[in-house]
Amino acid sequence: MGEQQHVKFPQEVIDEYDALGIDILALFSAGHLGNRMGVEIIEASADRVVGTMPVEGNTQPYGLLHGGASAVLAETLGSVGAMLHGGSTKIAVGVDLNCTHHRGARSGLVTGVATPVHRGRSTATYEIVISDQEGRRVCTARLTCLLRDVRAGDGAQAGPSV
Repeated sequence: MGEQQHVKFPQEVIDEYDALGIDILALFSAGHLGNRMGVEIIEASADRVVGTMPVEGNTQPYGLLHGGASAVLAETLGSVGAMLHGGSTKIAVGVDLNCTHHRGARSGLVTGVATPVHRGRSTATYEIVISDQEGRRVCTARLTCLLRDVRAGDGAQAGPSV
């Protein structure tokens, strides 16, 4: 779970990070928390990030998908989009996340799709729609990230704000 071996990146993004000697799959992964929750990023570009997460293991006491789990998926996907928009000279730091939960999910996978609302020089905002396996909307989230310059010490470990 959580392995990022099959992520589809645009070729220009792969080339940019390869030239810097940065492991793009590690940089744009779900991070430690996302990995523990089973988040898998399927597709990633500044225009669209798609990922999945199992409901099992991510539920609250009533057996429904935990709202915090939806927030983790949303912030992961939106942060990856913001990082790809910012490019190799920027780091995305989440500054605002809000989630509206529309319906519960009890089993299967949920899928999140992040698309940009705003992509500027210093901030990027993404809307993330999370749906169940029947295509029903479970959650709508919006994430705004500050895009700050990479600083000494950030290194290749500086990834999305998840």
